[in-house]
Amino acid sequence: MKKSFFMSLAISIGLFFLLFPILIQLTAYLHPIVLAVVFFCIFIITFFLILLINRQTLHLPYSLFLWILILYTIALLVLLFYRPNNQSYHSMNLMPFATISYYLSGKVNLLISVYNLTANIGLFIPYGVFLLIVFKKGYYKLIFLPFLFISLIEVGQFITQRGSMDIDDLILNMVGIFIGYGLYPIFKRVIILSTLI
Repeated sequence: MKKSFFMSLAISIGLFFLLFPILIQLTAYLHPIVLAVVFFCIFIITFFLILLINRQTLHLPYSLFLWILILYTIALLVLLFYRPNNQSYHSMNLMPFATISYYLSGKVNLLISVYNLTANIGLFIPYGVFLLIVFKKGYYKLIFLPFLFISLIEVGQFITQRGSMDIDDLILNMVGIFIGYGLYPIFKRVIILSTLI
């Protein structure tokens, strides 16, 4: 297990520094915490894949899992609500797929397009896994709760002018949630949570 951890750490550090010249550009319009979030995501994905390939399991206390998710959520909220140079936004999009089409049109910087599309999906995958851990039954909760909370985030960004209210963000975030649901069986093969509350 230690070998897998340190191998994952070494690979993650290498990948992060390889991508650093590109990633640093994100801090021009996002809080610098984006670099920590990206590194964390690279490490978690790398560690998980190495454990999966080696058919190893990681026994993780449920309370530690919750703390990791809470810290991740705080970092995500910082990304969503705190912008450098007090940037403010006044835009709203209620037409599905308009923003997604715009990002795919080639009229936007490639890094910004890729980051916005992949981050809006990828950063919400852990919540899909978490919701399946908490709500093994009552599937309406698995659709209604994430839809409600993501909608509140979008409205909150619009009210505080810290982000645009965009139905495409909601669509992409929900896609991330559903991918998390799909990945849950693989998650269970690698991560064993103990002392569920």
